[in-house]
Parts: sequence; structure tokens; C-alpha cells
Amino acid sequence: MAIEIIDPDAGQETRQEMQRLVQTLATLLGTAPSEALLTALREAVSRRATPTPLQSAARLRRKFGVSLTDTARRPLPRAVFDAMWDEE
Repeated sequence: MAIEIIDPDAGQETRQEMQRLVQTLATLLGTAPSEALLTALREAVSRRATPTPLQSAARLRRKFGVSLTDTARRPLPRAVFDAMWDEE
């Protein structure tokens, strides 16, 4: 089954590549091309809808009113970590 991509800006090579990729994915998934394309689109949207760690951190800073000062951006000295793990 062929999937027709209607995009006046896409050249013949682009359309052919899209057809190959859809067919390859369908073969890998063992599904029809339309189901493979639907699966790929769902996964792509889901990945982009999931916030990155940096986005999550920014959201939490806004939520709790925490500002990231120049001091807060600098890594802690090694002595702080050593003291934290000191077993004395």
C-alpha cells in the first residue's frame, strides 16, 4: 500500500525517501504502512511533549520562586562533596 504525501514543496526525491522510510518502518514493525506512520507520528509527538530536564528545572524554579543567581550556577567545591560523604 502506498501512502501519498501531498506537499507541493517536496521534490520527487523527498517523496520517494518518505515512501522508503514508511515501508522500512512498516517492515520493522510488522504492520501496514499507514499504521507504521501513525505509530511514528505518535512517538515523535510524545517525545516532544515530554519536557527536557532543563525545562523541568526551569518550571520548578518558577513554581517555587527560586532564582538562579551567578553564585548558584557555579559548582560546589570538592570539599562540600567530601564532607557530605565523610564517614568519620
